[in-house]
Amino acid sequence: MKTDLLDSNDKDLEDCSMYGTGTKKMLNMLILDILKEYSDSEHRLLQQDIIDLLMSNYGFSCERRAVSNNIKCLKEMGYDIVADKGYYLKSREFTDAELRLLIDSIFSSGSTTDKEAHRLVKKLESFSNKYFKSHVSHIHTSSSGMNTANSQVMDSIAIIDTAISKGRKISFSYLQYGIDFKLHPKRSDRYVASPYQMVNHRGRYYLIANYEGKENISHFRIDRFSDVEILDEKRRPINSFEGYENGLDMSKFLSEHVYMYGGKSIHVKFRINERFMDNLIDNFGTNFRADPDGEEDMIVSLKSNPDAFFYWALQYGLNVEVLEPESMRERILKACREIEAKYKK
Repeated sequence: MKTDLLDSNDKDLEDCSMYGTGTKKMLNMLILDILKEYSDSEHRLLQQDIIDLLMSNYGFSCERRAVSNNIKCLKEMGYDIVADKGYYLKSREFTDAELRLLIDSIFSSGSTTDKEAHRLVKKLESFSNKYFKSHVSHIHTSSSGMNTANSQVMDSIAIIDTAISKGRKISFSYLQYGIDFKLHPKRSDRYVASPYQMVNHRGRYYLIANYEGKENISHFRIDRFSDVEILDEKRRPINSFEGYENGLDMSKFLSEHVYMYGGKSIHVKFRINERFMDNLIDNFGTNFRADPDGEEDMIVSLKSNPDAFFYWALQYGLNVEVLEPESMRERILKACREIEAKYKK
């Protein structure tokens, strides 16, 4: 940020004086800070308001003429400042709606600790004014209780990003929760993997990778990683795996892995009421076929990871009839019988 665009010999600035060790050349930037913090279309600042805030916030006394001339300079520098019944900063890096969306995304994410989430939100709040901060302050008092306890997530993401860029393998410890509600290493040996892509799915960050020694593509929850290291060894090319000869199609991958289960996908056909079309698109995207079947039902054909579809079908069990493959029908029927047995005890 340049603060020397105004000539210190400018007569208009001779009306200003700074207490302490500051300089008159800072005046335009101080006025800009005040407009960022205290103004919007509903809170316009008169020249006297700006003069008062300069004194109370920075110990800076200033004449009205210097305020108007410095605002004119800021406008010439490209800042969108409106002068109509007072001054206010019209355009910012983010609108309030955009900031609220980003903040809500952070708090609904399970990939950051509660402390980290609040730190990130504080940074975002600096892009708006004090009125916006008061509107979102209530969020800070609540927590979903679903935030990760792993404080290394951001560091892990940065290291993995570097490894992907360099085409190198990584090693890491993989954690899981114990009955003490704390994270512990899943095993003593470190995992080694070839990383290809990170994705945020349903509020969690996952790494799509090949686990050393396996002939498939897996995914790991990054909030379960700790002590990630980049290895010297080059990662295995993803097109060396069956089904990935043309690389990784992320939209196809996510539509086939509803709950991020690993393994090969299968073709599934089932009957469901048309009113569940929204739910289908929310879970599987638009990569499926739907044909009318009677007045209200439809036959849906799609490709999905078998475990992911199994648990999805159980979730909507009263409204779904699996038609193909027979193995999925039998698996769901077996699960229903086992559930029934538990409740008949």
